[in-house]
Amino acid sequence: MSTSKPGECCPKFDPMPWDEKLVTWNRKKFVKDRVMCFLHIPLNFGAVMTRNIKAIDAENAVPQPRVVLSDENSLWGADVYIEATKEIPSKSVFYISGTFLTKVFEGPYSNVRRWIEEMTDYARQESKEIQKLYFFYTTCPKCAKKLGKNYVVLLAQV
Repeated sequence: MSTSKPGECCPKFDPMPWDEKLVTWNRKKFVKDRVMCFLHIPLNFGAVMTRNIKAIDAENAVPQPRVVLSDENSLWGADVYIEATKEIPSKSVFYISGTFLTKVFEGPYSNVRRWIEEMTDYARQESKEIQKLYFFYTTCPKCAKKLGKNYVVLLAQV
């Protein structure tokens, strides 16, 4: 289980349950929103996260640990999925189902291209074909700096 320390908004992430696993979800519930980007660099990620997490927290719908996925589907924007344990009034709810091959990476976001290549190689080794790729950002940049680790989980729908 993840735990937060005082002064940190994100819990410490344990990579073991996520590294090189096969995960199946059946209608896992997420609040869906959109982040504006410039060449895949998010411009309003903090504001999008703040407003959605506030709404999820207000409804007592916080899962442990909280899963935040990003679908980097455009140079100019990304869909963000924030897990919730129930429907949130006035928010777009999206259900994700499927089987996912997972792999944990650590380092700066500038390594994303290499991580995608490694994930693709890993899927091939497992005789799986990637249908869709999600990024699970486990901590915000501020907490990653404080914790000394920036873990990102790639989830490849297979």
